[in-house]
Amino acid sequence: MKSYQCGICRYLYDPEQGDPENNIPPPTSFEQLPADWVCPICAAAKEQFSPLA
Repeated sequence: MKSYQCGICRYLYDPEQGDPENNIPPPTSFEQLPADWVCPICAAAKEQFSPLA
């Protein structure tokens, strides 16, 4: 599973970690995140994230 980085604040979403603050358990891929999920740091939408190589 790929990690994704926020294009605004550079927060890194790691599927192996999930997003515990927003009740997203590991391992949840970025594609499986709810459509209304936002960056936990800056509240950017999923569209602002890019996959890391």
